[in-house]
Amino acid sequence: MVLPAGSTAIDAATPARGRRRLLPRTLAARVTLVVVLAMALAQGLTFVAIRYERGQAMQALMLSGIERDIASSVAVLDRLPAGERAAWLDRLERPNYRFALGGTVDTPPPSAPAMRRFVDVIVEALKPYPVLAIGEATQWPNAARLQVGLGDGSSLYVLARRVPMPVSDWVLWLLVAQLVVLALAAAWAARLVTRPLARLADAADGLGPDLRPAVVDEQGPAEVARAARAFNAMQRRLAGYVDERVQILAAISHDLQTPITRMRLRLDLLDDDQLPERDRFRADLDAMHTLVKEGVGYARTLHGTGEPARRIDLAALVESLVNDYADTGQPVRFGGEATGPISAAPHALRRIVGNLVDNALKYGEGTPVDVALVREAEAVVVAVRDEGPGIPHDQLAAVLQPFYRVEGSRSRDTGGTGLGLAIAHQLALSMGATLSLHHREGRRGLEARLRVPVPPP
Repeated sequence: MVLPAGSTAIDAATPARGRRRLLPRTLAARVTLVVVLAMALAQGLTFVAIRYERGQAMQALMLSGIERDIASSVAVLDRLPAGERAAWLDRLERPNYRFALGGTVDTPPPSAPAMRRFVDVIVEALKPYPVLAIGEATQWPNAARLQVGLGDGSSLYVLARRVPMPVSDWVLWLLVAQLVVLALAAAWAARLVTRPLARLADAADGLGPDLRPAVVDEQGPAEVARAARAFNAMQRRLAGYVDERVQILAAISHDLQTPITRMRLRLDLLDDDQLPERDRFRADLDAMHTLVKEGVGYARTLHGTGEPARRIDLAALVESLVNDYADTGQPVRFGGEATGPISAAPHALRRIVGNLVDNALKYGEGTPVDVALVREAEAVVVAVRDEGPGIPHDQLAAVLQPFYRVEGSRSRDTGGTGLGLAIAHQLALSMGATLSLHHREGRRGLEARLRVPVPPP
């Protein structure tokens, strides 16, 4: 079977994406995780190293004493009369070894390296007493059973256990407490690092379409203060550039109104024989006047509406606007669910919906325009739908830019300045809403969606 091209790269990238999804999303959480894991690893390695060194030291200490104790006890039992040895067994018993006068060694010798070394040390210490048999003791962990020959020919059985050195509970609790302290310190340090980034992000999010700068506090460490100063300077430069462009556009649009009005007055004074194409010339002047008027309107929207938000009934506002169109004979219909009161700028909202309905009527080729309201979890959507020829998919976002017109996708007779949707888009941004265009599913036409956020109750 032949794999499609690029399948290896896709298969290799899938586990990487899965691993990235396991990481925390915020920088503070990631820094905290890295620091805590590094500290935990360092603490764990330190704990293992100390415990290993302590075990080695304690084992050496234990081996240096237990074999002498066993050898001394065997010597004492060997010098006692056979009848008195049983009375001394309990006296010579210790937590890690004991003696018996009878029994058997029927198990194989210990196989663990540590146990073999333990047994070898005991055997060496018991000389000159012969060790007749060695077996692993099954009743105790880490224990061995030895059969030692005494001077009178009898046997003594030694049960010796290698006792590990336990770790006190307070040591483990101390390690846990250290990790908790390190985690809190790491979280605090990560917050110190990421808090300035959060302030910069909030300032960037609060920078509206009018680009009025939201000054960021320039206090803090040198790097943070420098980044804040650079961000504030960037905001001021951007605001200056936009103000300059808006002023130029507004000045040109305003100054053009006077010569257009003067040309229209002179045109009205001319006779038909002096200017046979006066009607066409008047249409051109009207188009120029519309362009200038919308240019001034767009320049004003770049500075924001300045209109305060108020508590309004969106359904009543949209229905009233639709009724105004219907009273003039326009095929505009209203539908949708009741949304309840919301907080928004009513005049800006009315102008946005009006521009969308005008655009749908202009390019809808006489078909009905439907205006609907849809309530979502955190927003209310005003949908304006037409049944016109639509817009190519790759130009849906471009038509929201100023002075952009789609040639060939809609009627060429309708004209237009390319500012209607741009003004609606700019007004939507100024009030915190979003405007987007979509093809209608399963049918002809275009749907403009104005999504107005609604804070949760």
